[in-house]
Amino acid sequence: MWNRRSRPTIYLLAIVVGAVAGLGALLFEYSAAYVGDFVLVGIGGYAPSGPKGEVHLVARSEPEHGIVWWWLLLLPAIGCALSSLLSERFAPEAKGHGTDAAIETYHRGGGRMRGRVPILKGVCSALTLGFGGSGGREGPIAQIGAGFGSFLGQTLRLGDRGCRTLLAAGMAGGVGAIFHAPFAGALFAAEILYRDAELESEVVIPAFLSSAVAYCVFCGWLGEFGVLFELGPGFDFHNVFEMLPYTLLALALLPAIGFYTRFFYACERFFARLTWPRPIVAAFGGLLTGAVALGAWFAMGDDRALAVLSSGYGILQDTLDGSVLGWSGIGLLLLVAVGKVLATSFTIGSGGSAGVFGPSMVIGGSVGGAVGLLCHQVGWVENPASLCIVGMCGFFAGAAKTPISTIVMVTEMTGSYQLLLPAVWVCGLTFLLSRRYVLYQKQVLNRAMSPAHRGEYVEALLEDMTVADVFEPSEVETVTSSMSLREIVRKIAHGRQDYFPVVDDGQFVGIVSAHDVREFTFDESVYTIAIAADIMSSPPVVVQPEDDLHKALETFDSIWIDELPVVSSGDPNHILGQLRRRSINRAYTKKLKELRAMQQEQRES
Repeated sequence: MWNRRSRPTIYLLAIVVGAVAGLGALLFEYSAAYVGDFVLVGIGGYAPSGPKGEVHLVARSEPEHGIVWWWLLLLPAIGCALSSLLSERFAPEAKGHGTDAAIETYHRGGGRMRGRVPILKGVCSALTLGFGGSGGREGPIAQIGAGFGSFLGQTLRLGDRGCRTLLAAGMAGGVGAIFHAPFAGALFAAEILYRDAELESEVVIPAFLSSAVAYCVFCGWLGEFGVLFELGPGFDFHNVFEMLPYTLLALALLPAIGFYTRFFYACERFFARLTWPRPIVAAFGGLLTGAVALGAWFAMGDDRALAVLSSGYGILQDTLDGSVLGWSGIGLLLLVAVGKVLATSFTIGSGGSAGVFGPSMVIGGSVGGAVGLLCHQVGWVENPASLCIVGMCGFFAGAAKTPISTIVMVTEMTGSYQLLLPAVWVCGLTFLLSRRYVLYQKQVLNRAMSPAHRGEYVEALLEDMTVADVFEPSEVETVTSSMSLREIVRKIAHGRQDYFPVVDDGQFVGIVSAHDVREFTFDESVYTIAIAADIMSSPPVVVQPEDDLHKALETFDSIWIDELPVVSSGDPNHILGQLRRRSINRAYTKKLKELRAMQQEQRES
């Protein structure tokens, strides 16, 4: 018989989810491209450049007229307002950066997401980015893929675990396709759920299958399986002394991570306090985004400063090509980094819809490029653009707490594994030194803290302790099977014991409980003639000192009593004492407090 919750079935469904995630990524890319071509290029006169490996989906590549500055001020406001209007009306979950919503659904929502959310997310994000709002594509794509995975799991009634697994598989498929990084997409979906360097093991294989299929669907349709960012020669690591500038890069990324994460959520709180209608608030945020872009453009007199709008990947490709040079290049990159923080916070924090991964790449790459140019000026590095790549890795690894998937993703996006050593070093430093800065606030610390795994960890904690750990041997008063009910009542009334082992000639044959006696106390006809053999439970249910507490708790639940006899493992007739249910509860509570105290110490350190 077909088991719809079996692993082979989940793997097969993950392939289906990947195919749909790839199609969803295509639909979103075309939507965003056509909106951007019509609005940002056609009306605003600004055609943002992008990575060389990115396929142009629209025929027009150059604007028909020059940049119209007042349109660049107004267009992000219009796009954010339209996006907010749709999300507030049909699906409030679609606003924001999306990935947090998927993480929250995984941990606390049983993997169940409303079917309309991914559709609205795609539409709202296409409007936000197409009108020039600052953001990335991974949030919308992740939520589109996650939404279909959740929908499929709910339709087939796969339960919480199945829905969660397919949700994560959909997220992996979307990210792997849109960034041309199938391996990293799978790792991202398994790693993004936690703040510790931990992978969600049960979603890894479904995520691999989904990501691979989504990548093939997406890139196969476009006819382009190459890398997203094309690199020239000179991107390698062959001098150990270059670890010094890479260490300086890690230290420079830390304040940038802190500024980005804190300013982003400070803006979100500020806009949430405004009492205006939500679309008006979003329009205000978009207006601020346009003002930041114009300020950067006027300050530098360079069109590349407008990379603070939309995705902004063009400035990274220019840096990798070596066309951003000297002290003016340092100023440009730092201005773009700061402007991208401001513009992204204003766009998404006010109610626009877009991702935060893309802006993180731009911010980290710009800081890395600036540090690289500075070190090149003093002769410390040969190719300053190498630090741009590593900066992309290090920034997101520290902000998102995803060092493993980020390293793999950037190397897949650039096709360069020559910088793997400095990337590992910088990502390790930023991850360890930025523990108090969190970009995805719905992440939990680790599996033990996830509501999705809470039951598993109760069991794991109890299995780690035995009856001997909580049981204190004591004298147990016994009765014989021929003892009268009247005598047993007298023992209960004058003692503290509620459960009495029944022992005949050294043989442990049953148990009499106070509850059993209480049923016959007011039945005088039974009270005067009944004996222990008439009311005892036989054969006796017991535990041994080496049994784990989870087994003991299951035994308690199977017979609904509060005390169990503990017998010697070598002699089942030798009663060592009684194990009380509340002793297990106290032991579990103590162990959990110790675990939380240890985790608190780790967070503080």
